[in-house]
Amino acid sequence: MRQVARALFGRRARLRWVHLILGGALAMPYVLVGSVIIGPATGDTDVFGSFPLQLASFGVGLPLAAVTSLFPLTRPLEAAAVRWLCGVDTDRLAFGPARTRGEKGRTAGWFTLHLGVGGIIAGMSLALPPFAVVLIALPVVAGLGGTRLGLPGVLGHAWAPALAPVAGAAMLVALAGCAAGGGALLARWAPALLGPSAEGRLAAAEARAADLAVRNRLARELHDCVGHALSAVGLQASAARRVLDSDPEFVREALAAIEDTTRRTVGELDAVLGVLREGDGPGTAPAPTLAADLDGLLRRTRAGGQRVTATVGPDLGVLPALLSREGYRIVQEGLSNALRHAGGRVAVDVRIEVADGELAITVENPVTGLATVTGPASSRPGGGHGLRGIADRVRLLGGTMTAGPAIGSAGSAGSAGKSWRLHVRLPTKGPA
Repeated sequence: MRQVARALFGRRARLRWVHLILGGALAMPYVLVGSVIIGPATGDTDVFGSFPLQLASFGVGLPLAAVTSLFPLTRPLEAAAVRWLCGVDTDRLAFGPARTRGEKGRTAGWFTLHLGVGGIIAGMSLALPPFAVVLIALPVVAGLGGTRLGLPGVLGHAWAPALAPVAGAAMLVALAGCAAGGGALLARWAPALLGPSAEGRLAAAEARAADLAVRNRLARELHDCVGHALSAVGLQASAARRVLDSDPEFVREALAAIEDTTRRTVGELDAVLGVLREGDGPGTAPAPTLAADLDGLLRRTRAGGQRVTATVGPDLGVLPALLSREGYRIVQEGLSNALRHAGGRVAVDVRIEVADGELAITVENPVTGLATVTGPASSRPGGGHGLRGIADRVRLLGGTMTAGPAIGSAGSAGSAGKSWRLHVRLPTKGPA
């Protein structure tokens, strides 16, 4: 019983009732125009004195409403009303003007449905409650059965006062049921008639995917440039502190490296934040590349005491700009992971070459105890984003990537034994 009462008189039912009343109010001008047409056509000047003529005026006014619904503001206003009064989720409605023929047709269908059902419920809401109140009060007021109130003659019978209150209450409940049913009908049809079309959903999905791609790219760039800078600066500062009294020259070099690293990172951060702007302005720093900035990356990493051995091929200058930028970020992330997880005293071997239409990047360091670069044994809080970021870059560039423990080769930086190896191969032509 409580559920039935909530369905008929609850807050959601009352709001949907208001929505129907608004539809009836919107229908009134069209009904008046319809009466102007019906009156001369039937030769009856008292259109509103005849219920059939009222229905005819209502029927003529609805097509007129369908035509006026083609105005651009109709769909946004109706969608807003449906969201607030009918409780339909925002993502199931379209709040922009109807542009295609199909959208305009569905908007016209909705507007006609809203005004049609709303006009019927509004008319019932005006007519039934006063009559129901009279029926409920009939046993109390003895003189109400007279013809002065225009009540039906059947109410003059002796049994009428006993049944009239029941009939009046039943009318009110029936009105509430009709309003709840009409509101539920409109709420059910609103997403189909006011919702986005298949093309609109596809465009929205593409926009969300593009936004997500920009966010992911921004997260990768921030993680790579800022994360590497913080790791390098921390290692350089730690090395300088250890030899502060014994090797002032090394301390000066470490401080200069810290200054250079932070200055360059500010420029890279400006380039990364350019992703959030409409376009890269003339003052935005260019993103670093393998051809132009690899030497500086290796020099700043070594300045903190990290032993880095690099084998670089001669053809980096012929790489496409995008591939050179992404390759730089991959090398930067590999070195950052070595700094964070393997420590500053472990040597790192970097090998970069261009051959057979592929860019091959390998970053390898010996395993010290349980530490690895970005492997499962890593215990750094918040870690694990490095390999995912590299994997995203490699996937977007159509390449392949392997990362994990490997047997140290003769050319590796460490002695023969276990090492952690990151190996990436990217095609120089193709998806990039």
